[in-house]
Amino acid sequence: MKIIVPMAGIGSRLRPHTLTIPKPLTLIAGKSIVQRLVENITSVVEEPIDEIAFIIGPASKGFPADTETTLLQIASELGAKGRVYVQHTAEGTAHAIYCAKESLSGPCIVAYADTLFKADFTLDANADGAIWVKKVEDPSAFGVVKLEDGFISDFIEKPKDFISDLAIIGVYYFKDGAKLSAEIQYLIDNDLRENGEYQITNVLESLKQQGAKFIPGQVNAWMDCGKKDPTVDTNKQILTFEQEAGNNLVATDVILENAKIIEPCYIGKNVTLKNTTIGPHVSIGENSIVEDSTIVNSLIQNNVQIKNATLDKAMIGNYAKYNGNYTSVSIGDYTELI
Repeated sequence: MKIIVPMAGIGSRLRPHTLTIPKPLTLIAGKSIVQRLVENITSVVEEPIDEIAFIIGPASKGFPADTETTLLQIASELGAKGRVYVQHTAEGTAHAIYCAKESLSGPCIVAYADTLFKADFTLDANADGAIWVKKVEDPSAFGVVKLEDGFISDFIEKPKDFISDLAIIGVYYFKDGAKLSAEIQYLIDNDLRENGEYQITNVLESLKQQGAKFIPGQVNAWMDCGKKDPTVDTNKQILTFEQEAGNNLVATDVILENAKIIEPCYIGKNVTLKNTTIGPHVSIGENSIVEDSTIVNSLIQNNVQIKNATLDKAMIGNYAKYNGNYTSVSIGDYTELI
């Protein structure tokens, strides 16, 4: 089994945090979004994962020089071969997958690094593929599916009129990656675009018309990392899941001086907390210092300095410095409010 992870989008809706680091590398409770994504898939798929292929954007789009090294390390820690491909131009969801065509063979799970989720990954041997879906209030912003007799009968990309409220969350299983590759190649060769891009929903529809049977996958939780507030809420949910699993997320070398941690919280290595109350639902990255503050329900990256703060629903980037009395703030990397 292979995992294909398109993650070339920089994440403009999460700015300013994605001005210096792409969204999939943003840390949630101490781990990047993409690391949590592939770890979750690996933990629930019954078959061994042989290879994990990541499709990233070019350095000119904000991807750090060490991105490939970071991703290969993630794959290695999961016992899989890692490969990294570059999507130089953004030409749609199907085009992103095709950038990893050398890895498209045999059974594959394709998972876009936009969201985190908890899902049932039991794969039906009689199906040609599976698409994980979730009911949503406004399906016009998503690709959606229709069902008939337990199988997916239609795929529609961002319908203007109501057709279905089962949104495709961006996780797919294909029994035969080579067939997927060939169908995307057909779209590209014939320049079959929708809204100017090569869409995965068109590929799915074409495969269905050729007789492929797709079943819906069940999603128990779908966590968005698209904008600041949903990302902070995702951090809260992840911390709750980790606590329920009995995992301790507070580093052993945290320095507490008249400070209190109300779990669940993630506190990274070499963090100092002085005259401060942290939690619940707070993540603080490594090498950070927090003084004379009260912080709840917030996501704070690495190497941050915070003083005299009362924060709730805040998101603060790497190397930021904050001193003030604002609450629901969103501060990007290297910002100083002192």
